[in-house]
Amino acid sequence: MTRILFFGTPHAAVRVLEALVQWPMGTVVGVVTAPDRPRGRGQQVEPTPVKAWALRAQLPVFQPDTLKRPEVARALRVWSADVFIVTAYGFILPPAVLQIPLHGCLNVHFSLLPKYRGAAPVARALLAGERETGVTIIRMNERMDAGPILAQRVVPIRDDDTTGTLEDRLARAGAALLIEVLPDYLAGRIRPVEQDESAATFAPKVQKEEGRIRWDRPAEWIERQVRAMDPWPSAYTWWRGRLLKITRARVVPDMDDEAPGTTVYVDKKRWVVACGRDALELLEVQLESRPRMAVSAFLQGHPVRLGERLEEAGPGSP
Repeated sequence: MTRILFFGTPHAAVRVLEALVQWPMGTVVGVVTAPDRPRGRGQQVEPTPVKAWALRAQLPVFQPDTLKRPEVARALRVWSADVFIVTAYGFILPPAVLQIPLHGCLNVHFSLLPKYRGAAPVARALLAGERETGVTIIRMNERMDAGPILAQRVVPIRDDDTTGTLEDRLARAGAALLIEVLPDYLAGRIRPVEQDESAATFAPKVQKEEGRIRWDRPAEWIERQVRAMDPWPSAYTWWRGRLLKITRARVVPDMDDEAPGTTVYVDKKRWVVACGRDALELLEVQLESRPRMAVSAFLQGHPVRLGERLEEAGPGSP
């Protein structure tokens, strides 16, 4: 029975952990996840999704704030794991940790490496307008997402995919691929293939400022931004001095005669805003301190005027 130590933090990583717990050829001896942090509007300290799931499954949980201290490496050795499995953990595994398990450390990464190495491969693929992405299982080395490849699986990107929906499908695909690969890998029947460094691209962490909508950009780009920034930080603008998140939208061709950000069409159900090229129809929005709602519901309580502008900055914004 293979002893597995799992490293992961967000909801997407739970899919992989769940598959490993159900795998009959192994046993998850413990879970390593990020420390509890304040989350949400109330900034209440909450466990990570991986920790919450692990506790329900009665798995031991370890939450170091870094893996770089010698005492942390010593603590990880106590688990006597044969292999470490990593999915969206959020911390770099230093050499002293990588060398602990007999069969090394495997990472389930949400892109077709060497493309989109880094913390935000899903959002970056959506922003770039990719039509497909995928999952890659690598044996980790000291460089971020640069280890040799064990297996890959292509996942198509749908027109309405958000980072949240696509990440969930990638997690399911990655979990299934990992379970397929593990027996042959552990038996030494897979020869990992080195990545092509000349084809490497990078996917840095998304910053909150990247959600700010610049209305002089093409509507096609802003529509991708809306999907890529969902669920965090959301694409946002300002309406009458209040923060307005746009959570679903579609491109309307050839309606860009007015200045970018100007309402070029509005009735009881539709709201269309001019962009640098073409226009954007807002389908779902969220006014600050309010829930998400369809634009038709928003317009019932918040009449919008033809010619009214959406602004790129609001009170207190830089």
